[in-house]
Formats: sequence, C-alpha cells, structure tokens
Amino acid sequence: MIRKDSLIGGFALSSFFIALVAIGQTPGPTETPMPTPMLVSTSTPTPSPSGTPSEVGTASVPSPSVSPSPSATPIGVRAAALGPSDIGVSERGAPVFTLEQAVVTALQQNPEVLRALEEIKRTKGVIIEIRAEALPHIGPNFMWEWRDPNLRENTTSISTFGGGGGPTPTPGGFGVGGIKNLRSDIIYNVQVTGRQLVFNYSTFRAIRGTFFQRDSAYFALRNVVDQTIATVKTQFYQVIVNRELIVVQEDSVNLLESQLKDQQNRFEAGTVPRFNVLQAQVQLYNQIPQLIAARNAYRISVLQLAKTLGLDFKPSPEVTAPLRVRGDLDYIPRKIDLASAIEEGKRNRPFLKQQRANVLNQIEQVHVAIGNWLPNVNTTGGGEWISSEFNSSFGDVKKGWLTTVTGSWDIWDSGSAWGKIKQQRALLSEQEILYDDDVRQVELEVQQAASNLKQSQETIIATEKNLETAAEALRLAKARLDAGAGTQLDVLNAQVQQTTAQSTYLQALFSYNSNLAEFDRVTGRQSTYTENFDGIAPHSTKTQTYYTGSDVDARGRPKRTTGFEAVTTTTKSQTSTSK
Repeated sequence: MIRKDSLIGGFALSSFFIALVAIGQTPGPTETPMPTPMLVSTSTPTPSPSGTPSEVGTASVPSPSVSPSPSATPIGVRAAALGPSDIGVSERGAPVFTLEQAVVTALQQNPEVLRALEEIKRTKGVIIEIRAEALPHIGPNFMWEWRDPNLRENTTSISTFGGGGGPTPTPGGFGVGGIKNLRSDIIYNVQVTGRQLVFNYSTFRAIRGTFFQRDSAYFALRNVVDQTIATVKTQFYQVIVNRELIVVQEDSVNLLESQLKDQQNRFEAGTVPRFNVLQAQVQLYNQIPQLIAARNAYRISVLQLAKTLGLDFKPSPEVTAPLRVRGDLDYIPRKIDLASAIEEGKRNRPFLKQQRANVLNQIEQVHVAIGNWLPNVNTTGGGEWISSEFNSSFGDVKKGWLTTVTGSWDIWDSGSAWGKIKQQRALLSEQEILYDDDVRQVELEVQQAASNLKQSQETIIATEKNLETAAEALRLAKARLDAGAGTQLDVLNAQVQQTTAQSTYLQALFSYNSNLAEFDRVTGRQSTYTENFDGIAPHSTKTQTYYTGSDVDARGRPKRTTGFEAVTTTTKSQTSTSK
C-alpha cells in the first residue's frame, strides 16, 4: 500500500515539472513576447541641432553618405535662423549677399581695384605726354608795346632849319620851327610757328617704353582683381563658418546646462555628492566664454568682409550688422595634376606678365640711354607779322616766312652717356633676375596651395568619421552614468570631444574652400570675373609678347641650354655612372 502511494506521488510530481518546463518555453508566433527591460535616463535629453527629438544624449551629425556641406545639416539651418540675441547684433535691414554678389560688389567698390584702374589711366596719360614730344607743337607768339613820347625826348630829331645845313640835335619831338617826329608810339610783333622733332632716338624708344608701362599697369590690375576675389571668398566663408560655430558652442552650453540641472536633481535626491554639481558648474562656466568668443569672431568677420566690399558705415540707434551672407560650405573634391597646375600658373598669372612688361620696358630704357650718343635734330617754321615803324595800322605790317633747323651732337661727353647705359643695363639684369625669381615664386605658391588643399581634404574625411564616433561616445557615456557604471567626468569629457569634433569639421570645410580659392588664384583660374575688364585690355596684352610658359625666358625668347649646364649635366652623369 505504501509502494502504491509512492508511485502515485512520483507520477504527480513528474507531471508538475513537465508542465513547468512547457510554460517556460519560447512563445509561439501567436503569443505576445514579454517586453525586455531597459534603462531610461533621468537626465534632460541633449537638444538636437535639427530641433527634433533624437536618441537620449545623442547629437545629430551628418553621416558619411550625406554631402558634407553644413547647409545640408541642421547646423546650417539653425545658423541661418540665429537672432540678435544669439549673435549680439541686429541684422534688420542689412543687405544680403551671395558669393557671386559679394565678388561683383568688391570688383566695383574695392579701393585696391579702383586704385589699379586709376593707375591705368595715369599710364595712358604718360603715353600721351611722351608721344607729344615727337609730334608737332604749333602756337602763336605775340608782342605789343606802347612807349610814351616823353621817353624819347633825348633822342635825336631831324630839323631842316639850321645854320649848318645838316641834322641838328634838338630836344623833344620838335626842332626850332621844326616838324613833329613821325615815329609810332605802338610796336607789335606776331608769330605763328610750329616746332617738329626730326630725330631723337631717346624719345622714340621712350615712347615704346610707355606702352609697356601701360601693359604693366593693366596686368597689375588683373593681379589685384585675382587677389581681391580670393580675399572675398575667404572672408565670405569665414563669416559662414563663424556663424555655424556659434550654433556648435550654443549646443555645448545647452548640454552642459542640462547636465548641471540633472546633477542638481540627483544631489537633492541624495544619490550623488556635491562635488558632481560643482564639477558641472565649472565645466559650464568654462564653456560660456567660448560661446562669447564665437559671437565676437562672427561680428568681426562680418565687418572685415564689409570693408573689403567697400561698404560704408551707416549710423543707427541700434548696433546693426552691415550685411548678411547666404551660402554654403560645399565640399566638392578636386583632382589636381601638380605639373599641369604649375604650368597653368606660369602661363596665366598676371603677376608674371606684369614682370615681363617691366623687363621689356627696361630694355627700352637701355635704348633711351644709348640715344645720348646720337644727334638730336629739330626744325621750326612759321609766319611773322611786324608793325610799321611809322604807322600802327594793321594794313602797313611787314610779313613773311621763317624756318629754323637746329641740331646738336655730343661728340665727347667725358663718359656721361656710357655711365647712363651701364646703369640701365644693370637695372635690366635686375629685372630679369626678379622675373626668374617670380617664376620660382609661382611654382612655390602652386605647390603650397595644392598641399594645403590635400591637407584640407584629408582632414574633412578624418573629422567626418570622427563626428559619429564622438556622438556615439557621448551617448554611451551618458548611458553608463544613468546605469551607475560610469562617472560624470566621462560625460563631460565626451561632450568636450564632441564639441571639438564639430568645430574641427567646420574649420576643415572652411580651410578647404579658402584653400581652393587660393589655388584658383595662384593658377590664374579667376577668368570668370577678370573677363569683366577685357574692355580696357590693350591689344598687345593678348599677343604672344606676354606668353610666360616654361619654355621662354624673361624677355620671351626660347630658352637655350648653355654650354656650362651641358657640361655640368654630363659630369654628374659620368660621376653617377662611375659610382
């Protein structure tokens, strides 16, 4: 009986365990799974730059698949919506400039461009002045004189009465019972003459030199235009990045404020020490000056751009910004062939063409000095009208033609001409040396711009990946703190790293665009805007005279390999072979 009761109890116990195992199995498709428990942060979520809720403690950042332009990110949108309280200045009524409008305005109003234009006008005046020396000069000369008869009382008068039968000097204009002096009191003389230079070698070569001076002034204008365009682009991008950095700093301050509030709540609840609150306060107060500095940097960059554009200050009751900008910091990768870029810079840079014009002008100055060895010939001709001695009537004038030919030639000047020639030849050598150095300067600038552009591209790629890493690190740091596994210091450090990553990314975009503008300048690619000045370009500036490729020298002649260079190259080749 006892055995039977034991079997029944064992069977019942086995059935209970089987039912318990069946209940603990994974639910089927028709059953509802139990929700998985998850930790929820009690801190205030970090404001997302887009203004929409996101994951707790996660900042919104562009992913690598999205265009790196901040205009495509919430930061660009929020930067455009900043108000006077955010930037510290009112923008009411301020003109809005795009990049294109800013460049065109600068080309119309920038003082450096206006000065370069006036310099072209001055050189044209020099051409007219020097050319006039070789052209006829025609003009009248007039002399009119009236003399009081009393001034002639001591002169000799002729009397027909007297004892000697000959002329008798008598005082005054009358003789003894004599006659009145018939000389006229008015004397005048009129000449109309023309002067013409027949031969002066120095003058003719000086005229040629003035044309090269004009060309030099034109290329100086083109160089100023290229520099102005690059400056406007750089300052325009600086305004954009400074405005977006304000958003980055505001986000950091807002997050630190929420972190401080969270720590204060935890301290009041007795879960964290007061040290955490103090640490959050210190971090917040350290971040606020950076926000203030970002706002000031934005205001200063706007003023600098306004100065470059030639905008005048307009007084108003409130402090207002002189302008607003509308644009993006785009990232459009550009592939660069360094050798082609250097050659393009040599052929296109107005900087080199200006120096070529200076070299050609100096060649003419050498010939001007040589002209001191040669004769000078001038001729003068015209008509002359002389009044009658006894009658001032225009009908009784004497008239006729006159011609004068003058010449001079310094056969011996004790070396004066030779000294001038040596001076001008030395100046010519200096200009040629300066041209060669300018060529190397162009090569250096192109290589530097290409290297800076490459650095900016690599920085963008690196910081773009770091944005996501910094955001994820901040999210994990906050989650660990909420779970009790992390510290507040980890969260603060993660926030600093995220702010640094965002700032570095924006600065990398700015550097890329500004370096791209500089690369276009040093390679002479600003033709889109410089063509606006083609109407004032002298015809000679478009000829082969100003071809400045690598295959010509300072004077524009084809380069030749000198014997010394050939020997040196051969020697080096033999030495390397023997080694």
